[in-house]
Amino acid sequence: ILFFLINRYDIKALIGTGNFSKVIRVEQKISKKPFAIKVMETRVREGREACASELTVLRRVSHQYIVQLMEIFEAQDRVYMVMELATGGELFDRLMTQGPFTEQDAVRILQMVADGIRYLHALRITHRDLKPQNLLYYHPGKESKILITDFGLAHAGNRNGDWTMRTLCGTPHYIAPEILLRKPYTSAVDMWAFGVITYVLLTGLMPFDDENQTRLYRKILKGKYNYIGEPWPNISHLAKDFIDKLLILEASHRMSAGQVLDHPWVITKAAGSSMKNLQKVISHNLMRKSSPCTQSPGSAQSSKPHSCHKSRHQWNKRNLRVEDSPLSA
Repeated sequence: ILFFLINRYDIKALIGTGNFSKVIRVEQKISKKPFAIKVMETRVREGREACASELTVLRRVSHQYIVQLMEIFEAQDRVYMVMELATGGELFDRLMTQGPFTEQDAVRILQMVADGIRYLHALRITHRDLKPQNLLYYHPGKESKILITDFGLAHAGNRNGDWTMRTLCGTPHYIAPEILLRKPYTSAVDMWAFGVITYVLLTGLMPFDDENQTRLYRKILKGKYNYIGEPWPNISHLAKDFIDKLLILEASHRMSAGQVLDHPWVITKAAGSSMKNLQKVISHNLMRKSSPCTQSPGSAQSSKPHSCHKSRHQWNKRNLRVEDSPLSA
């Protein structure tokens, strides 16, 4: 299989590593088109489960805002997934370096992500690990679309038609309260994470934050966040209403992805909001939160190498499986 792959693709660079995977940038020999090959290790149970989750989803989906699986090669202890390559980098890496950024720009991004989530949820697929480093720009250009990536924790229901989930998983700052309470949960957990992403996108700050994971989880379970400090005085009431309708403790009361797309803030493309450039404040807040870099499988399809630099923030912590979380509280 490896010989067959090398005959079809020129290997260019290693661009990311995860717990049970690595991602290689390649170029198809005939077309000269760039692709990413995600190599999944399937020797151990966790690797097999992540691989199965990702393949189950990617074989079913075809959407402009979701990374596309091109072909699969299966070996004894590895699976090679040839995927669309996103060359524009992670969402917040772009935000750190780009020019002016307003509410209108935030809405454009959120609209694409919500459209992809709505499609997934219509297929009864829950991502379960939505976070900034799993949202990649397709190309470096200003008008690039966003791709939702990394379906290693995704859930696609079961044959009995039971769409509730019970596995404790996710990335600490984005985990919904019902997961922490070990309750059966639904795709509404993606909408909680979407609310957290919106808050961070507008401010560079986390709505729930603590270096201690147990204290962080207690804050999430209380569901209390604020609109104090910069840049909140310059953020519209509609934007705050949008967040308030996502960061709701009762999962059934959260907006769905369809309702997100119908919210006045999104429909008007934040037309009534301030045109104030938020980039400087957001960038300052992101830099202040910077921490030593961690390798995350969330950047799997990103074209740039993983290196320690200041835009690696504390939301860049690895995702969790059941045993990883100290939930004694």
